Amino acid sequence: MASSFADYPRHSFAARPKANAQLVSKRLDNFLDGRYKDQNLSKVLYASRRDDAEHVKLEYWPAPGRTKPMFEEARKHLDGGEGEIIGKGFEFGPSYWAKYPEVQLIFDMSGEALVFDESGVALQGLTGDFHSDRRAEYIIPSTEVKKGRCVRYIECSANHMFGCGTDPLVSADLAVPNLEAWRLKYDFETLRQLSEVLPAQSPLANKARMTANNIMNAFDGTLESVATCRGLAEECLGKDWDNRIAKARGGKGPDPDGQLWSLGHCHIDTAWLWPWSVTQQKVARSWSTQIDLMERYPEHHFVATTAQQYKWLETLYPKVFEKLKQKVKSGQFEVTGGTWVECDSNMPSGEALSRQFLLGQRYFKSRFGFYCDTFVLPDTFGYVAQLPQLARSSGCSSFFTQKLSWNATNLFPYTTFNWVGLDGSEVLTHMTPVVNYNSQCGIDDIRKGYTNHQNLDVTSDSMLLFGNGDGGGGPTPQMLERLRRARAVGEANDASGSELPLIRMGATMSAFFDCVRAKTTNGEVLPDWYGELYLEFHRGASTKRGNRRGEILLKDVELLATLASLSSDYKYPKENLDLLWEDLCRNQFHDTLPGSSINLCVKDSDGKYREIQAAGKGLLNGALDALITRSNESIFLNTLHSIPRREVVASKSSASAQDGFAIAEVSTGIQGAVIKAEHTPAVVEKAGDGFVLCNSTMSIRIAGGRITSIKDLALGRELIRQGRTAGFNIYEDHPENWDAWDVEYYHLEKARQLRFETCEIAAKGPLRASVVCTMTVGQSKATVTISLDALPASVQEGARSLIRFDCEVDWHEDHRFLKFELPTTVWAPEATYDAAFGVVKRPTYRNTTWDSAKFEVCAHKFADLSEYGYGVAILNDCKYGYAVQGSVMRLSLLRSPTAPDETCDRGNQQFAFAIYPHLGTYAESDVQQVAHIFNNPLLETQGSLPSSSPLSAFPFVVESAPNVMLETVKRGEDDFDVLTHKPTGSKSVILRLFEHMGGQASAKVSIRGIKVSKASVVNILEHHVQDLVFKSDGLAISMDVTFTAFEVKTVKVELA
Repeated sequence: MASSFADYPRHSFAARPKANAQLVSKRLDNFLDGRYKDQNLSKVLYASRRDDAEHVKLEYWPAPGRTKPMFEEARKHLDGGEGEIIGKGFEFGPSYWAKYPEVQLIFDMSGEALVFDESGVALQGLTGDFHSDRRAEYIIPSTEVKKGRCVRYIECSANHMFGCGTDPLVSADLAVPNLEAWRLKYDFETLRQLSEVLPAQSPLANKARMTANNIMNAFDGTLESVATCRGLAEECLGKDWDNRIAKARGGKGPDPDGQLWSLGHCHIDTAWLWPWSVTQQKVARSWSTQIDLMERYPEHHFVATTAQQYKWLETLYPKVFEKLKQKVKSGQFEVTGGTWVECDSNMPSGEALSRQFLLGQRYFKSRFGFYCDTFVLPDTFGYVAQLPQLARSSGCSSFFTQKLSWNATNLFPYTTFNWVGLDGSEVLTHMTPVVNYNSQCGIDDIRKGYTNHQNLDVTSDSMLLFGNGDGGGGPTPQMLERLRRARAVGEANDASGSELPLIRMGATMSAFFDCVRAKTTNGEVLPDWYGELYLEFHRGASTKRGNRRGEILLKDVELLATLASLSSDYKYPKENLDLLWEDLCRNQFHDTLPGSSINLCVKDSDGKYREIQAAGKGLLNGALDALITRSNESIFLNTLHSIPRREVVASKSSASAQDGFAIAEVSTGIQGAVIKAEHTPAVVEKAGDGFVLCNSTMSIRIAGGRITSIKDLALGRELIRQGRTAGFNIYEDHPENWDAWDVEYYHLEKARQLRFETCEIAAKGPLRASVVCTMTVGQSKATVTISLDALPASVQEGARSLIRFDCEVDWHEDHRFLKFELPTTVWAPEATYDAAFGVVKRPTYRNTTWDSAKFEVCAHKFADLSEYGYGVAILNDCKYGYAVQGSVMRLSLLRSPTAPDETCDRGNQQFAFAIYPHLGTYAESDVQQVAHIFNNPLLETQGSLPSSSPLSAFPFVVESAPNVMLETVKRGEDDFDVLTHKPTGSKSVILRLFEHMGGQASAKVSIRGIKVSKASVVNILEHHVQDLVFKSDGLAISMDVTFTAFEVKTVKVELA
């Protein structure tokens, strides 16, 4: 058969060698910028660029102090002649606004800025400096170009994207870009990245390298050659690729196919290296920028979380908020997440996590008309095991994150999986294989959609979240241009996705999860992960005492305010309570609550904690005024309502008090009374150089400045291991990288025991025996009061007494870690830790790398170590870090990192913890109840109770299920308008209950003294789930409420 290439030459005179791939790759570096920028493509990127006074006039007005004035005020000062003419090189001060009578296309003041039009509408954010997050160009509308004049106002902030810092104004230029040259720039960057990222033997990589090399050969420094070069780029991008893709998208999208779902995203830390006031500006800058980009890139789909940030925008930038709502309606701006903020999930209580969803979802519904179906927490330091249940109960069936990709030891084995919570609830979960939430859309990130995907055997779909994050900013035009070309490359060369996943633009996060469900038989073929998602990183977060105090106070206010509103004309303070919960939930942001933000943020959050306490106590007293008759008589109230109590209280006014202490008892209801009761006294005696405290069941010996013995006298059992002592230890704390966030396992290898220097008797008994001890820790001083009461810690038969430690520390260390260590005689392969609405069991051994990584773990009110017949728990009132290894229990107390806040935890610190020995295993004990009692002291107030008061006979009682706790009593959300907070006419009470031991239960819920028309189980959003059948015996109505293991149930009681 004759060849069709008859003209193939007999001799070759070109003698072209095989290309040297490394040399060609280095040559590609010289096509943009660099030392040849006056001859390469950079030379023709702009047809004109002017910065003279004839074209650009700049005038600025500095705002006083750290104030953040709004647009109207700043313009008033500028228009009033208070401005000053400035130019390039001007160094901005602490904070300012500036008016620019002439438009600047490229405005770079090395910080963050926001462009306004003359009516005060925020148009677009600007980010200066020459990093990847830079966006300094503002495009003048064509109508104003034709007029020859454009007036804009720019609010400039003297801070970089990631915190403080000032640099000069480097650009204020009127420039005309050569758009084709810029397009060639993006073409070339794509080809270059393909050649560098794909494997050496990849056909596409070699094709891209040679195409880029040919472009460099064809470019001669003229605009005419740019067109030729762009034509060469089509060798990889495809013929007429841009028009082809635009036509396929129908002008908007979404793309019909593609494995890598690309969504614009802008993670804005609510507080981190900047305070809330700056975050408010970042939200306006970032989101107005995305709205602007949607006009020029119709395929651009953007997702944003955090109801608090939407509320800030609505309040401070209402015109931008209205534009945002229009983009939500058009489908380009996706509201997602479902929570008030992207919160820490380890430390908030179960009720606080429920409020994150309740506040967030109700806000989104009231402003946008829908609830979010996807829960989003991309940057939280671990995920508590009850989140799947709470998310599902709040309308979210899907979950997106990525933080587990930061694991320091073990690679998390899944990308897409079913996360199964403690109760068996599951959420479809995706953890982007791109391993970040702020991709720059380079080929390296795009390829990770395959190379890092852990579930390609089931589905190749994955998400790419792109845009500058943490400090805001979001997607830029450059990113969108890269994605357009990545889509073109895939269509032209690799439509099956063998080398690169095909980019899919314009689709929603919800649609992604729907697609995964469809491809995985509704998740049935996906793997399951049960329990907590423990992050093997950022384990050293410090704690905020105000958090738990705030959670408890607001719960108490809701309880008493509900009772007052049911029994009198008292008006339930719904608006005030919502605002306080919003404040508390904002303080639970994932860099606020753990203590990993700068001092300005700490001052904001600590101030808010103080406000919550002041306002909350005011509301509490207001409710009490409606419930009791005020007098000089002291009464004690039990806000735990379902837990009977008999305990020693400090009281100077009671006639039954002994040395300032009395016995208070609450058997039913809330009202407690001081009683006289037979008891074996608690005593303290001098013993050598130390002391012995003892009562009828327990003794504790202090000698040599350490605790040398804790003995269960009833059993004759020593609780401290032979040859060891209990007490405070100090550890060297030198994490590898993230100072405030991390603690490394090797800190345990460098411990120093601390010893009490002085001990004195503070209370001799008979109700309480105490010694006050002091110790020095480096430059710090500590006072520790160790107490033993005459009474057991609960009314359960066989209960032991608490050994209580009340600590006050003047803390001034650097890179030191203070812990309390208890080497016990209890041996068990796992310990039980208190968590949100349940408990988590973790190993005490270190058999595997997964076990070894849990050398520091999070827990709430207690950690318990139990063997058959006996156990020991350590309780606390505000701490969240524990470590149990073998039989040694440790409670983390104070750290002292120096970054990002060099004063973190320094100063006066007050906290309390206790050792609680008990009979039986954890499941057989009353540890949960005792921990609640420890954190909820009886409330002392002055007055007397009318016989009809609901405090005398508590209306809501849970019986027949000791493993079920009534956590929350509040008024129903539907009783008040979501916008105005005015009463709607309905009257209901919400009861939140949870099973905390890990088994089934059938609880009898009785309601006394209240006429009930209907009772039902509802979800966290208080939407109907099922009706409850109730019966009446004439005195009360009752209903049976069943529970599975660790189930949280919300009961709505509607009043007649």
